[in-house]
Amino acid sequence: MAANLLDGEDRKVSARIPGYALYIDPPLGRVGLSETQARKTGRPVLVSKRPMSRVGRAVEKDETKGFMKILVDASSRKIIGAAILGTGGDEAIHGILDMMNADVDYRTLQWAVPIHPTVSELIPTLLGDLKPANN
Repeated sequence: MAANLLDGEDRKVSARIPGYALYIDPPLGRVGLSETQARKTGRPVLVSKRPMSRVGRAVEKDETKGFMKILVDASSRKIIGAAILGTGGDEAIHGILDMMNADVDYRTLQWAVPIHPTVSELIPTLLGDLKPANN
């Protein structure tokens, strides 16, 4: 990594939070653990899922296929994973990835006021509807 070579840092790829996008139709943005992976950790997990038909921007574009899902560690209140399958999911996932990298309580993002109409504007609502995952 350039930071290690040029800036004397000691960064490791293994310390990064895994995130990616698949450019399918509709696109998929993912970060962190899947729900299956999160459940296998044995820790208490909160989950919320909403259809893209609840996203004003998706409705406006007539592209309502897909969903948004977010996972939170119930004890630490940190976001541990998310997926956005739908229009703009490859872009909107970055806000969640940033919160995960900042290592902050999910409520920091829950109380944000996103711009309307965007795909990201449903994320606070999604976080407000967290429920225990059925382990």
